[in-house]
Amino acid sequence: MSRRHSRSVVRGLSLLLLAPVFISGSIAAPNTKEVAGSVRNQTAGHAAAGDGVVLLCLDATTQEEARVTTDSQGRFLFAVQHPDKPYLLRAVHQGVAYDRKVAAGDTLVVDVFDAAPQVSGVSGTLEILRTGTNGKLLHVSDMYEIRNESKPPITQIGERTFEVFLPSGAKIDSVLAAGPEGIGQTISALPMPGEPGHFLVNFPLRPGATKFAFNYDVPYTGHAAFLTWLAYPMQFVAVMIPPTMKFASRSAAFEPLSTGNARYQVRAAKRLAAGVGPAFEISGAGALPSLVDPRKFSAHDLPRAIAALPFPAVSIPAPPSPVTPTNLQRGRAPSQSLVLTAIASLLAVTCIFLVWRSRRPSPLPPRETLLTF
Repeated sequence: MSRRHSRSVVRGLSLLLLAPVFISGSIAAPNTKEVAGSVRNQTAGHAAAGDGVVLLCLDATTQEEARVTTDSQGRFLFAVQHPDKPYLLRAVHQGVAYDRKVAAGDTLVVDVFDAAPQVSGVSGTLEILRTGTNGKLLHVSDMYEIRNESKPPITQIGERTFEVFLPSGAKIDSVLAAGPEGIGQTISALPMPGEPGHFLVNFPLRPGATKFAFNYDVPYTGHAAFLTWLAYPMQFVAVMIPPTMKFASRSAAFEPLSTGNARYQVRAAKRLAAGVGPAFEISGAGALPSLVDPRKFSAHDLPRAIAALPFPAVSIPAPPSPVTPTNLQRGRAPSQSLVLTAIASLLAVTCIFLVWRSRRPSPLPPRETLLTF
């Protein structure tokens, strides 16, 4: 064999040996036209094989672009048709959807959990009932945060994962919900037969914080009565009204809070048990002004998590549910101003609670539940 031929053979063998390196490198490199990742069952502690994964394009109209099933290692891969547009990735495990916002080129791990109708470790952090008059109507925006701290982590499902009692004659405008992923959506509330004002919600309580907002109107002639009824124990319940309206309660549970702002007043109760709680009444008239600049309320002193939107204005199709109730009450999508007002109110009242807690020492659980909005 000639020396020249020997060198060509060696060069050819070298190229063959290096080929796998180049090939593996091209696979491992991020592809800006793909969304890839894996789904992991955090209840069982292993990969979620056989789960469905859907890719939704968040365009002017939300469109399902593709769907796949995870392999034995829980992996999935999508070829993105519109790399310049935002997407929503939805993994479905035991009938419960777990949504994540994604973009072309992302690689992520989606956590899912086993589901059960009864889960221990579910409790409430904060309820904020915000109200004001609008002509002959009393408009109410009642917001809740519910935490699922089950161990091992399990998603609670069923026809009545959450429920409320609304005043007599209340007409629901919209019901919103946002899971721990922070993606909000309009949901339905089911009236309880034979119990006026009692509404059930079928929305999975995934491990972490779930937020609800009930927006409704009540016929108003200058006076309205509210019954505090809680599906879960609640750390704090706050009532936020205009300064021109009056608050009354026979219970000593509600205390006035010094807000330092003349545009609204707040009454709050701490550590309420599940079930029937203290009742209260609202009278007078006045519109609660929008709080458009949360920075005026020392939001910089709070963790960054507070700045996250509780109900982002994202229009997405409703996820599948393991139990589907009859949709007797279908709400309208919230306006942008309503979303911004709810966000600002949450910021303001959370700051108020922090000031209140610092001025009124009281035993609190080791974990700071107030700083979760």
